Amino acid sequence: MSKVLLILHVLAAVIAIGPVTVAASMFPAAARRAYADPGSGLSVPRLLNRICRVYAIFGLAVPFFGLATAGSMRVFGDVWVLVSIVLTAAAAGVLALLVLPGQNAILADLGAQPPSEPLTAGRVAMYTGVFNLLWAVVTVLMIVRPGSTTGA
Repeated sequence: MSKVLLILHVLAAVIAIGPVTVAASMFPAAARRAYADPGSGLSVPRLLNRICRVYAIFGLAVPFFGLATAGSMRVFGDVWVLVSIVLTAAAAGVLALLVLPGQNAILADLGAQPPSEPLTAGRVAMYTGVFNLLWAVVTVLMIVRPGSTTGA
């Protein structure tokens, strides 16, 4: 059962978190292009925002299957699991509280006439970088599993 849960956990991470990471990373550049050329439209930034929102919801499966996997493998007390849980919560918080609201603010500003300066795009790019870094660290912890006795 542990192998099935681990497979579901990894698939959920790849299928859900991957698109959010890519779309969120592409959003600031698309927003800057829309600011630079107001006639270019908002279709690309809106699409990237939608991808982020929809896949963020699917991303809830990642910690669900991760917790189930940790329970079935009896590794809940391992430091690498606890750190991964904290970092996953932090990544979710950055996405939900900073990245997505920042994207929404940019879309609202781009819809206004005339749009203001794209200062928020740089901030959203920074938040997205933090989100991506958190996920990269979690991924490394999942692979390296420092101190694990379950084998590598």
